[in-house]
Amino acid sequence: MLIAQISDMHVKAEGQLLYDRIDTAAYLERAVAHVMGLDLLPDIVVATGDLVEGGKPEEYARLRRLLAPLSMPLYMIPGNHDARTAMREAFADHAYLSDPEFLHFAIDDLPVRLIGLDTLVPGKGHGELCEARLGWVRDRLGEQTGKPTLVFMHHPPFDCGIDAFDHARLMKGDTELAEIVRRHGNVERVMCGHVHRPIQVRWAGTMASIAPSTAHQATLDFGQGAPLSMMMEPPAIALHQWRPATGLVTHVSYIGEFDGPKPFRKL
Repeated sequence: MLIAQISDMHVKAEGQLLYDRIDTAAYLERAVAHVMGLDLLPDIVVATGDLVEGGKPEEYARLRRLLAPLSMPLYMIPGNHDARTAMREAFADHAYLSDPEFLHFAIDDLPVRLIGLDTLVPGKGHGELCEARLGWVRDRLGEQTGKPTLVFMHHPPFDCGIDAFDHARLMKGDTELAEIVRRHGNVERVMCGHVHRPIQVRWAGTMASIAPSTAHQATLDFGQGAPLSMMMEPPAIALHQWRPATGLVTHVSYIGEFDGPKPFRKL
């Protein structure tokens, strides 16, 4: 089973550029074409938040058009730039978004179980898991304790070393979530967005990772108090391949035109 994770697309309305310079829609269009052009077509796509920039209906309408070429099932969770009502209305035919309060999901009919968590705090950059959301994930993980499970969320529940993001991660419910995950050895990975960089860490007895953005990346700056900035490093997606004999294997797949493929040596 192959899962494509796309993240932090920050789509704006027609004719608008992010920060007056980044055509995030064009970047997403290339990312979708990249997914559809892979030698092995993913079974599903999961989008881990900051789908649009301002949570506006016209942004979600454009996002929907850009994602339309994907032929496989698409699952989405909100990030801090998203808005639940507008997102739910734009994708009203996505049954997994039917929860009246939070945009969680649990997908059970695949070789691995998928759980999506809504960490959005409206109007804030950081994320939270309140008691209701913690109770939901506790109940879901308790339903199938033997099936390999992947947890998707926008805000990472751990520090990544980039100061600006470490002050805007999952700021409430992180300790409780770690305790819940640690009790369930079938959680193969916790997969996040938000930071615009490929990152891996061991967390709560399992592995956790962050996917890069389909557009701009965050500057890799470990300086304490360093201001948030971006780099136009290559856009990318994460590809997670589940193999029963080995577990989950993850690759970063860069989007663009590159020289190759070529043999490592002359034959």
